[in-house]
Amino acid sequence: MDALADPLAVTERAGTDDAVMSSLIDEVEHQFATMFVNARNSIRSRAAAIHPELHPLGFRVLTILSRSGARQQGALAEETEVDKAMMSRTIKQLEALGLVERSIDPNDGRALLVAMTDLARARFDATLANARRVLHDRLAEWEPGEVRRFTDLLAKLNDSGI
Repeated sequence: MDALADPLAVTERAGTDDAVMSSLIDEVEHQFATMFVNARNSIRSRAAAIHPELHPLGFRVLTILSRSGARQQGALAEETEVDKAMMSRTIKQLEALGLVERSIDPNDGRALLVAMTDLARARFDATLANARRVLHDRLAEWEPGEVRRFTDLLAKLNDSGI
């Protein structure tokens, strides 16, 4: 008897497919968890390379400043999803470490602009170059088709809003 004639066989197969898919998704979750731990460790290492006392939130602020240039403290607080008091403490620490400078925003005299110092820029760029080199070296061992497929799958996942 074929599967179309046996509804029970179709149901059993669907259950098996569900179990296989569930197992595969569990492995994806495990690999994501490993990747996130590795990413956190990488951020800590990059922060320490910039300055031994630099905390992850400070590193996040430097990342934003490196991409966007000088920003108001309030905008940084919004983008990092921390309250203004926490951002103020973080900026004071970054300033004390010689990593940022604050100045009056010429467009709004009530607000402060925060910008990376040349020292912070040089150290940040060096850690970025090293992180990119590590990624390049790892992916260079793959076949070009594997890298293309990986890129396509990441894009598909990112497009889904995860």
